[in-house]
Amino acid sequence: MPTNLIGFYSPEQGRSLDQPNELVEAKPGNEALSSGKHTWFILSILLTVAAREYDLEIAGIDATLVSIEKVLNLPKLRADAIEFEAAAGVPNLWDDPENAQKVTSKLSRVQSEIKRLTELRQRVEDLPILIELAQSESDANALADAERELDSVTKAIGQLEVQTLLNGEYDDRDALMTIRSEAGGVEAADWAEMLMRMYLRYCERHNFKVDVLETSYAEEAGIKSTTFRISTPYAYGTLSVEQGTHRLVRISPFDSQSRRHTSFAGVEVVPVVEQSDHIEIDEKEIRIDVYRSSGPGGQGVNTTDSAVRITHMATGIVVSCQNERSQIQNKATAMAVLQSKLLERRRQEEQAKMNALKGDNSGSWGNQMRSYVLAPYQMVKDLRNNHETGNTSAVLNGEIDDFIEAGIRWRRSSASA
Repeated sequence: MPTNLIGFYSPEQGRSLDQPNELVEAKPGNEALSSGKHTWFILSILLTVAAREYDLEIAGIDATLVSIEKVLNLPKLRADAIEFEAAAGVPNLWDDPENAQKVTSKLSRVQSEIKRLTELRQRVEDLPILIELAQSESDANALADAERELDSVTKAIGQLEVQTLLNGEYDDRDALMTIRSEAGGVEAADWAEMLMRMYLRYCERHNFKVDVLETSYAEEAGIKSTTFRISTPYAYGTLSVEQGTHRLVRISPFDSQSRRHTSFAGVEVVPVVEQSDHIEIDEKEIRIDVYRSSGPGGQGVNTTDSAVRITHMATGIVVSCQNERSQIQNKATAMAVLQSKLLERRRQEEQAKMNALKGDNSGSWGNQMRSYVLAPYQMVKDLRNNHETGNTSAVLNGEIDDFIEAGIRWRRSSASA
C-alpha cells in the first residue's frame, strides 16, 4: 500500500487502519507525510475527537427523540390507531359522509405520526452501525454518506421537535391563509402576488394540499387579495406565525427612474372551523353579493354571476369565493371561510382578555413582522426574533422553514416569559 495515503486512522497513536501492526513512518520526498510521526499523531488525535463527536451527536438526537416520543405519547397513538381502524371498518360508515371523512382523516393523521416516529427511531439506531462500518472499512465515501444521514436525521428530529411546541387549541387544524396588498399601490399588489407564490411554493415543497378559494387581481399588476386553504396536520399551528405585515424594499420594476420603493402586504392565517365549534351566523347580520368571476387584468373567467361576496356587518369582515363552479358552492365555501374568521376573532378576543389580566401591554407582533430587502443589499429578517438570511431568492422561492421554526420557538418562549 502507498505510504502517502491519508485516509482513516485508528484511535491508537500513529497507526493506520490499513497497517494496524506497523507504525507509519515518514518517507523522504513524501510531502503528505513530511512531518513524519508528529503528523500521524496529530491526525490520529483528530480522528479520535471526530469519533467522539459522532457519539455525542447521536446521543444528543437520541435523547431528543426519546423526549419527543414521550410528549407525543406513542403508546396512546397506537391505541388511537386501533380505535380509529375499528371505527373506519364499520359497514355503514359512509352513510354519514361527514362523520366518515372525520374518522378517516383522524386515522390517517395518527398513522402518519406513528410511521414518522418509528422510521426516525430506526434511522437513529442505524447511525452508529453505518459510521462504524465506514470507519472499519476505511471507506471515505461510506463515511460521507453516513455523515449526510446523520445530518438528515438531526434535521428531521429538529422539525419534529418543533411540532411538539404546537399544542394550542386549534394548532392541529387545516389553515386558511389570506394575503392582501397594503400601502404601496401597484408595488404592493405585485408584492402580494410574490408572497402568494412564496407560500404556494413552500406548500408544494412539502406536498401540502392547497385549494385556492379566491383571488382578486389588481388592474395593472399583482393581486389585491387571495385566500387559500392548506390541508395538512398542524397547518394552522405552523403557518400562524406568518401572520402580520410583510415589508418589501427593492428597486421598483414599475418606476422608469429605477428608484427604491417600500411596499407592504398583510398575511392573515385562521384555523378551519369544525362542526363542533358552534359558530352561529345570523342571516340578518350578513349581506350577500354576487358578481362575475374575474382573472388577471379584469378578464372574465365565466359568463354567469357565480362568484359570491359575504359581508358580516356586525364585524365588518368580508369574504368571497369564486373558485367553485356554481353560486351555491361558492356561497357554501364563503360561509365556511367567514365562520373560520369569526372563530379566530373570538380566539383573539379571549386572548386579549387573558393578556389584560396578566398585565400584558406589549403591542401585537402581527403588525410588521418581517422585512425583505432586495436593494441596496439583500437580507430577509424577522423583526420578532432577529432570524435572518442573505439568501433572498431562496426565501422568495418558498424556502422559509427556518423562519417558521424560529417563529414557533419565539412564540413559545414569549408565551412562557
